[in-house]
Amino acid sequence: MIELKTPAEIERMHVAGRFVAEVLTEVGRIADVGVNLMDIEHHARGMIKRRGAQSCYWDYAPAFGKGPFRNVICLSVNDAVLHGLPHDYKLRDGDVLSADLAVGIDGWVADSARTIIVGTAAEEDLRIIRATEEALEAAIEVARPGNRLGDISAAIWAVACDYGYPVNTEFGGHGIGRTMHEELHVPNKGRAGRGLKLRPGLTLALEPWFARTTDRIVYDPDGWTIRSADGSRTAHSEHTIAITEDAPLVLTRRESEDPVVRGDSAGRLSGKDA
Repeated sequence: MIELKTPAEIERMHVAGRFVAEVLTEVGRIADVGVNLMDIEHHARGMIKRRGAQSCYWDYAPAFGKGPFRNVICLSVNDAVLHGLPHDYKLRDGDVLSADLAVGIDGWVADSARTIIVGTAAEEDLRIIRATEEALEAAIEVARPGNRLGDISAAIWAVACDYGYPVNTEFGGHGIGRTMHEELHVPNKGRAGRGLKLRPGLTLALEPWFARTTDRIVYDPDGWTIRSADGSRTAHSEHTIAITEDAPLVLTRRESEDPVVRGDSAGRLSGKDA
């Protein structure tokens, strides 16, 4: 069942959204050459614990996963794009890192993702990140009452086509609210004018993600990490939004949509700081 949220409930989701934005901003600050993915994971755990929030990923066990997910953030590197399982890996110069986080606060959830480059940025990596960010903004722009769900999918697809990137439809956006995944799948490819009519109170997580040269995916042996089938690099951008009577409201917008390139060693973590 699709649940339309009241303005008061949307504001409670916004509380969670602001915190998600805060954590992802911090991830962008500390991700640097030589930083271990597990240091980032433990840093995020600490922030969630101190806030009294609940991780939506811890013990998450959907049909496609391999056992419960026992981390609080998805960290996907280079050709990995979704559900990256944090592990003992030190970031290298030029790595592309996608970070995806969903938390609940007082019974309401928000979900967001960003992709950054660690150290030296290759133009083709910057390009695919820009594509996902532009696709996300295009999707948000059409998320207005009276439009259709297909308008959102078509907006994402149009940007992908402009950039020449193929689109996978197995994983995309979704409804969100009291839980991380509510009714409605929002494909990243679709036809305008089709699907559910958008109404005020509808809350969605929109998440365009692209691989450079394929729309096929493969899973790591860990049963979680999803990669491009041909090893090409990837990017992923996501915001939780609410459809209102007026403009769409982005609940996970970072105060400053900070740069995608991180190379400042001042932001480094060591194991003892995590």
